[in-house]
Amino acid sequence: MQENRLVLITGATSGIGAATARLLARHGFRLILCGRRAHRLENLQEELGGLTPLKTLCFDITRREEVEAAYNSLPPEWQKVDVLINNAGNAHGLDLIHQGQWADWEAMIDLNLKGLLYITRLVVPGMVERGRGHVINLGSIAGQDPYPGGNVYGATKAAVDMLTRGMRMDLYDKGVKVSVIQPGMVKTEFSLVRFKGDEARARAVYEGCDPLLPEDVADLILYMLQAPDRVNLAEVLILPKTQASVRLIAKR
Repeated sequence: MQENRLVLITGATSGIGAATARLLARHGFRLILCGRRAHRLENLQEELGGLTPLKTLCFDITRREEVEAAYNSLPPEWQKVDVLINNAGNAHGLDLIHQGQWADWEAMIDLNLKGLLYITRLVVPGMVERGRGHVINLGSIAGQDPYPGGNVYGATKAAVDMLTRGMRMDLYDKGVKVSVIQPGMVKTEFSLVRFKGDEARARAVYEGCDPLLPEDVADLILYMLQAPDRVNLAEVLILPKTQASVRLIAKR
């Protein structure tokens, strides 16, 4: 049964990751939810544990040793992941290139790219061995459409796009689907993180807009997983209807 597949979601404690976990739990997918915030993982375990078999892993995906230790702590049957959703990612700062902060650059490269690689390297060999699986990477419209101050963030998401294409070439004859979703504006904690907890500045990003909600992207992920096995939605750009590019957004 398709809905009995085992799904590992990174960045599951908020935004798109949490919305996807809730939706897939209601549809009977077994879940491994990963994140750094233990209390949020505990809340998800309490909320969703009665709906489907579920495990949580608390680790920092930017630290390879923690990723390996967490994944290897799973019982063997729970390491047979059918679907990997590489959702963890963030933007840090909005500085022009000549004013950028080293720590912000390293945080984005470590999380958006290296963290994705760390968990993928652990999960995908099992998919290849079993001859089936699906990897869904979360990119961004920023990886296609640059904007001032989005330099390194956009570069990491462009890398996710290119990496996805390369992964698809490596795995197309191994029974493993590889997809990328490129969301436009989604109302999550994204801006709060980018502006380092400045709530007023984060709220202003969405004022007068009608952005996507995390649940909209979760719905797309569910559709991708329920499509016939012969179908791979390889690259999907999903925007609110009032957005035409990164900076072209209609406001009320």
